[in-house]
Amino acid sequence: MSAAPAVGTLGSWLELVRAPAALTVLGDTVAGAAAAGRPLRGRRLALPLASVALYWSGMVLNDWADRAVDAGERPERPIPSGRIAPGPALAAAAGLSGAGLALAALAGGSDALWVAVPLAGAVWAYNTVLKPTPAAPVAMAACRALDVLLGAGAGHWTAARTSALAVAAHTLGVTALSRGEVHGGRRADSRLALTTTLVATALTCGGRAPSRLHRTAAGLCALGYAGTTGRSQLAADAALSTAAAVRAATVAGIHAMVPLQAGLAARRGSLRAAALVLTALPLARRLSARRSPT
Repeated sequence: MSAAPAVGTLGSWLELVRAPAALTVLGDTVAGAAAAGRPLRGRRLALPLASVALYWSGMVLNDWADRAVDAGERPERPIPSGRIAPGPALAAAAGLSGAGLALAALAGGSDALWVAVPLAGAVWAYNTVLKPTPAAPVAMAACRALDVLLGAGAGHWTAARTSALAVAAHTLGVTALSRGEVHGGRRADSRLALTTTLVATALTCGGRAPSRLHRTAAGLCALGYAGTTGRSQLAADAALSTAAAVRAATVAGIHAMVPLQAGLAARRGSLRAAALVLTALPLARRLSARRSPT
């Protein structure tokens, strides 16, 4: 009689979904909602949770799809180590995608589903098909852009397109650089990341703002964002993109998403939302010291 497949402990699942990194996703929909002038109230408060569910489904899919590669490069991860079997992992990914879509429907009905369904499809396409290809950074950037637009809704996406583009630019650079986490990267990728950081900073600081206070808050957040991620990307470039430097830059890039989201929310008129988003940063850093976000 064969043994039952390993379903894993809670700790193994938290490791598989990169639990601390979820704190850097919550602000996507906040930034989109602020840009569209649609505060997250009532049922719409479920939109950040929908983002987290879809993000976690992507993290599980990532490790499920990479299980053969990880067996040689990262054997300590939950699936190649045998702590979680591939079957339960794939079922969990599907369940999390379903939960994300259900939460989106609850929060915004068809207006949200018109964005959430393509987002879920993009998550699956990236992790199961596109990740090994040159299109991977663009595909991941599209996922995060759609996540921002989820906060705005299909009927208001044009108002949030600048915010979505800023988050997409940052994601593009971080994803391109992150491909060198194990064996080291290319200087071309570190320089691409630096370029996209400048683009995201400019988009956060540019455009109209309701007041000087909003403009100042956005500028301070953008400065924190550029300093957080740019410094690590410069270090990776100076170190010829060694694996250790790339890993450090990738983690910094994940955390830098928070001040970027806050800056975008502040620039588009929501100081309260920006402040709430920023509270996730110290917690994300503290938890990342225990469980890697990459």
